[in-house]
Amino acid sequence: MVKYERIFLTGFMTSGKSTIGSILANGLGWNFYDLDKEIEALKGKKVAQIFEEEGEEAFRKLESEMLRDISRGKNVVIALGGGTIATLENLSFCKTNGTLIYLKVEETELLRRLKKKVDRPLFKDLVLSGASEEKISQKIKYLLKEREKFYNQADIVFKTGTSSVGKTVDELAKILRRYFREKNQSKRTDKNIQR
Repeated sequence: MVKYERIFLTGFMTSGKSTIGSILANGLGWNFYDLDKEIEALKGKKVAQIFEEEGEEAFRKLESEMLRDISRGKNVVIALGGGTIATLENLSFCKTNGTLIYLKVEETELLRRLKKKVDRPLFKDLVLSGASEEKISQKIKYLLKEREKFYNQADIVFKTGTSSVGKTVDELAKILRRYFREKNQSKRTDKNIQR
């Protein structure tokens, strides 16, 4: 597999992986996959329902299998689930087989986006029970603490938040072009050194 033929987008839920990913793929002329949507199409039910009926462990196993399946192609942008790379196995797979980008969003912005969402399995019960913003914020902090040690190992950490989607994608595309240019230059230098 050629590393630069796949882009994996990671980040906390509601960080914009699907929206940014589809626009980025379109701009590159690449295919786009949303890992959660692929799982839903396969199972014929929503991620929240899979969590409820089969449990998180079964979902994570299926997620890992689907990740490997859709990564077989080249020239693809893949939006990962919020917890996909929270295992060393999946983190290593993404870093070995593509460029991993962490879409980093501030906690306050995550709270604003999540406090009314009922389609996120890990927040559904809190939101439906009318939990306070403080309780939801505590859950965000807890999950971020668990996951950021994985997220921060991405090849690129890209801060996103309140800018328009178009501006965000343009900015990310510039960073990617620079990243690939630098990587290609260092590859050529390595070849020169080996000779």
